[in-house]
Amino acid sequence: MSDLKQNEVLSIQSTVVYGFVGNKCATFTLQVLGFSVSPINSVQLSNHTGYQAFQGQVLNADDVECLYEGLKKNNINNFSHLLTGYIGSKSFLEKVADIIKDLRSANSALVYVCDPVMGDNGKMYVPEELLPVYRDVIVPLADIVTPNQFEAELLTGMKINTEKEALQAMQILHDKGPKTVVISSTNLGTEGVLVALASSVKNGKKEFYRMEMPHLPAVFVGTGDVFAACLLAWMHHDNDLKLAFEKTVASVQAVIRHTLDAAKAIAGPSNKPSPYQMELRLIQSKKDIENPHITIYAVPL
Repeated sequence: MSDLKQNEVLSIQSTVVYGFVGNKCATFTLQVLGFSVSPINSVQLSNHTGYQAFQGQVLNADDVECLYEGLKKNNINNFSHLLTGYIGSKSFLEKVADIIKDLRSANSALVYVCDPVMGDNGKMYVPEELLPVYRDVIVPLADIVTPNQFEAELLTGMKINTEKEALQAMQILHDKGPKTVVISSTNLGTEGVLVALASSVKNGKKEFYRMEMPHLPAVFVGTGDVFAACLLAWMHHDNDLKLAFEKTVASVQAVIRHTLDAAKAIAGPSNKPSPYQMELRLIQSKKDIENPHITIYAVPL
């Protein structure tokens, strides 16, 4: 077995040839924050699906099993962290559950961060058959789970219309197994404001935090992938939910600002930027990811 380093991440999610989404976001973000990243791609596309056209492949269980078995045969499957994001096939997701269990047999201290990417704004963009696998198999194996509001509703079977209901949903997710639950964005704020919520249960003690973020009138693709990667990194470095939450939000907000400013400059006054112009300015945000400047603070609930 390989010597275990404390910053080795296996990241299983989508990738694109052009632009930033999935592993293209997570790999850069985690490398900047001092992690060695081993990506397995669940889907490989020419570009993200927000463009007029896209082409590529959805990988299946045999594909991921083949790659993981190669790691095992060389004794290089001893990771400190596992991160999963977008997965487009039920068989692939079921195989990921087997991989999680095998990784834990190699390292019982493995930290698994699950971003249960299924949809947003009331619409699923993965096959519905993935939901019970996430709910009943994957989430119970996770240490940290980072759904958005819609995904939290899917996983708990309850509508979230108030912060009180959001906290109830988060408790349902805790009861499934994860020690840390972060709802990365909700529409529970006032107009023009998004609310993110985080909670953890440690040694019987609970922490709940709330953060408000500006809701910008634009479509960003890949920000959830950056969010999950940053949260993994800062939870590892700081072991402090409040600080990790604040640093994560600060980094994502910086990426969003760089992206929107650049897109508007290219599109010109009063023109709506195209998906090409709205590709995340991740590289340009490197310093903000390395040293996030916290301007929004998490408020205990």
